[in-house]
Amino acid sequence: MTLYVFLGPTLRAHDARALLDAQVLPPAEMGDVCALATLPEPPRGVLIIDGYFDSRPAVWHKEILFALSRGIPVWGAASMGALRAVELRRFGMVGVGSIYERFAAGALNDDDEVAVAHAPAELGYRPLSQALVNVRFALDLAVERGVVGPLAAAATIEAARRLFYPDRIWPAILERAARAGLGEGARRALAAFVAGEDVDLKARDARALLRAAAALPELPAPAVDFAFERTTLFERMMEREVPLRRRALLERAERAARGA
Repeated sequence: MTLYVFLGPTLRAHDARALLDAQVLPPAEMGDVCALATLPEPPRGVLIIDGYFDSRPAVWHKEILFALSRGIPVWGAASMGALRAVELRRFGMVGVGSIYERFAAGALNDDDEVAVAHAPAELGYRPLSQALVNVRFALDLAVERGVVGPLAAAATIEAARRLFYPDRIWPAILERAARAGLGEGARRALAAFVAGEDVDLKARDARALLRAAAALPELPAPAVDFAFERTTLFERMMEREVPLRRRALLERAERAARGA
């Protein structure tokens, strides 16, 4: 039985494989979890880090519930995985990491916090923008270490928040913050700080998820206290989408195993 990890821009696949013996798959999309849950050999667990949400239909809550109802552990962290884990925690999905905890506590509440633009699969899903949650983490660290004061940090976070998620790169964020009143000294200090520090909270949480799974001989079976109901839309997805997604996932997993 195999562990499967849905991963894209948050962490490099080879970094993930160094932490956990698992099949690394592309970011999750609609039908993927059901495709794994209906394999002849069920997964030991499904770990969701990254998932599509804009260019392709996002992974459904319903299919995660389906996997949980079949006794398959589903854990999430860092990005789409953290969002779905918060939304489905009372149904047995497990969340890991600071981002999950912040959403669960209500400190974060917008999906936009974890959104990034990224390169295609051929370029390793390289992130092309900064997640807002990473910007917040960087500014918290900058205040803690005395790089800037709380007011400058708050202005910079607000500048990032007002940018569309693909446009959130540090030069654009700091330029917008400067137009809103961030001083030149603070702008330069922040630019140097983020260039020299590890401010990638999403990557940290992804590693925490992988290490947590690696530390266990088996992922615990989900605590399920609900009856799964098969709806018309769910059956339609199972009929039309899942066979295609299962074939695509297995083909990509085989290519990844060969190092392609």
